[in-house]
Amino acid sequence: MNISIQKITPHDDAVICHIIKTVGAEFGAIGDGFGPSDAEVLHMSEHYCASMRSQYWVARIDGVVVGGCGIAPFNHSTETCELRKLFLLPEGRGCGLGRQLVQRCLSFAQTQGFTHCYLDTLKSMHAAISLYESLGFEHLAQPLTGTPHCGCDVWMLKKINN
Repeated sequence: MNISIQKITPHDDAVICHIIKTVGAEFGAIGDGFGPSDAEVLHMSEHYCASMRSQYWVARIDGVVVGGCGIAPFNHSTETCELRKLFLLPEGRGCGLGRQLVQRCLSFAQTQGFTHCYLDTLKSMHAAISLYESLGFEHLAQPLTGTPHCGCDVWMLKKINN
């Protein structure tokens, strides 16, 4: 199995959009208040670039896109970033790919000077929550003010050491 992780390009937009919407539906993240409904999903490569202190990575197994994950400022914050849209097809799960993607995002966040990383997710995403906990994310009692994902029911925050 040959695994690769690369920055998103416009060529990846359609397949990542399909993956985000398909995996989102698998876990009940359908409609307003959930990441797969965000407008950026249609053209992810246009919304993630280093000049905006954001980046989205695409994961491939044997050359086939199986998912991705990104990082961006949370509500234009200079201190808090948000882990965004970690979605993997079933064939991309259980092989450490999610961990590699999140670690890539956190490393980038550190280079950008962020001090905290926020995420919101769903209780039904057990494997993702376990991954986040193992990487030092701590549960919050409520979402950070300003999150557009009111459908989520798990909120987590990690201190990033610079």
